[in-house]
Amino acid sequence: MFDIVGKRKLFFIISGAVILIGIIFTAVFGLKFGIEFDSGSMMRVSFEQEVEQAELREQLASLGYDDAIVQHTVGGDYYIRTATLSKEEKAGLKSALETRFGGLGETEFYSVSPMVAHETAWNTLWAVLAAAVGILLYITWAFHRMPNPLRYGTCALIALGHDVLVVFGTFSILGSVFGWEINLMFITGVLAVIGYSVNNTVVIFDRIRENLVRRVSSSFKVVANNSLVETMSRSLNTSLTTLVVVLALLLFVGASIQNFAVVLVIGIIAGTYSSICIAPQLLVVWEKE
Repeated sequence: MFDIVGKRKLFFIISGAVILIGIIFTAVFGLKFGIEFDSGSMMRVSFEQEVEQAELREQLASLGYDDAIVQHTVGGDYYIRTATLSKEEKAGLKSALETRFGGLGETEFYSVSPMVAHETAWNTLWAVLAAAVGILLYITWAFHRMPNPLRYGTCALIALGHDVLVVFGTFSILGSVFGWEINLMFITGVLAVIGYSVNNTVVIFDRIRENLVRRVSSSFKVVANNSLVETMSRSLNTSLTTLVVVLALLLFVGASIQNFAVVLVIGIIAGTYSSICIAPQLLVVWEKE
C-alpha cells in the first residue's frame, strides 16, 4: 500500500514554497483590485481590427489616462479601467479610440463610487469570515462523537486557508504580468472553491472515522493512510471531471466569467492537493504519530 502519510513533510515543504512565492509576489507587486473594491469605471470593448495591448495602453496615456488598467481577455476583448467617467468623458474616450484604431464595439460599461466600493469590500470580508466560521462549526459538530472533534474542523480550515493563499498568490502573479484584477467574480470563485475543497476533505475525514470505528489499526497514522488510499481515486476522478467542465466554461463562455473560471481551475487543483496532502496530514501530526 502507498505510504502517503509518510511523505507529509515533503507535502508541507511544497505547500510552504508555493505559498511563500505567492507572498513574495504580493509583497512586491501587490494585488490589483477591481472597481468593485476600489471605485472607478470599467469598459469592455472589442476592436474590428487587431490591436496590441501595448498600443492601446500608449494611446490611453496620450489621452491623459496614464493610470488606466488594460486587461486582455481570452476572447480577444479588452477591459479598460479608468477613474470614474462621466457620460461626456466616456463618449470622448470612445471617439478617440475609434479615430486611432478604427471601429469598436462596447459590450459592457459600469461605474462604482468610492462609498459603494468600500461597502462591498467590507461585505466580502464578512462573507468570507462567516463561511470560515460556519465550516469550522459544522465539521466540529459532524465529528462530535470522535475524540477531539475540534481538530477535524481546525485542520479542514487550515487546508482551506492554504487554498485561498494559493489562489491569491497566483492572482498576484497574474496581476503583475497580465494586469488581472480581483473583482466580484474572483470572490465568487473563491467562495465556490472553499465549498468544493471542504467537500473533498470531509469525504476523507469521514473514511478516517469509519476506519477508526472498525478498528482497522491501533495506529492513527495507518488508519489515515488507509483512508487516503481508499478515497484517492474518488477525489481525483471528481476533481478531473469538474476541471473539464470549468475549462469548457473558460474556453467557450469567455471574458464575462474569466476570473471566476480561472479561480476555479486554480482552486480545484489546490483543493484536491490540500484535501489529500494537507488536512489529513495535519491530523496525523496533531496525534503526534
